[in-house]
Amino acid sequence: MTGPVTGPPEVRPAERLECLRQPLPPTREPAIYDLASRVRRLGPSCGPVRLVAVDGHAGSGKSTFALRLAEALGGAPVLRLDDIACHGELFGWTGRLLSQVIEPLGRGETAHYSPYDWRARRFGPPRALPPAPVIVLEGVGAGRRALRPHLALLLWMDLPREESWTRGRARDGEEQREFWDGWVPAENEHFAGDPSRPFADLLVRGRPEGYELLPGPSGAAGTDPSDHTR
Repeated sequence: MTGPVTGPPEVRPAERLECLRQPLPPTREPAIYDLASRVRRLGPSCGPVRLVAVDGHAGSGKSTFALRLAEALGGAPVLRLDDIACHGELFGWTGRLLSQVIEPLGRGETAHYSPYDWRARRFGPPRALPPAPVIVLEGVGAGRRALRPHLALLLWMDLPREESWTRGRARDGEEQREFWDGWVPAENEHFAGDPSRPFADLLVRGRPEGYELLPGPSGAAGTDPSDHTR
């Protein structure tokens, strides 16, 4: 379990989640629609649900990509790990996610999880998550080993960590400097002990013309599984 981050971290997740809930302009990127078609052809992985994880370093573009994919899937639900984590458990939320979400969905039942309020520093009232055909799980650590048996597909946003963090810091501004000072070592510690990239089915790379999808290390012969620092 990672200790709490001091300073103003309660602001960043709350404000970012509020922004992400605003509708995005429609996308017609072929790579995303091709991926959506592939996802629909997959077999269920968690009860009747195809659970698709979007992992990567903070600032790598996971949230935007997850929303784009959900749109291409006809409005698939997106479960954000910012709603599952909390100040005292930036990465120690596995048990809560399994008991509140994964286990009920695995039985074909509606899950009920309590989103964390980063301003009030407490969990809110339960929110229902029915077992939709596809659910997109988005956040740092979405591809951790405890979740991989329940995933239909693991995607990794393939942006190097330093570049991701630079983007994240620029996005959040100077007022969130203390949050990032605590987040960076916590993320490093997590991925050092429980890397996701070596097990990704697909790598997602942003290009000026749109997203590019490449085979992930899990199916790439000759890839060094220890190379999880990108």
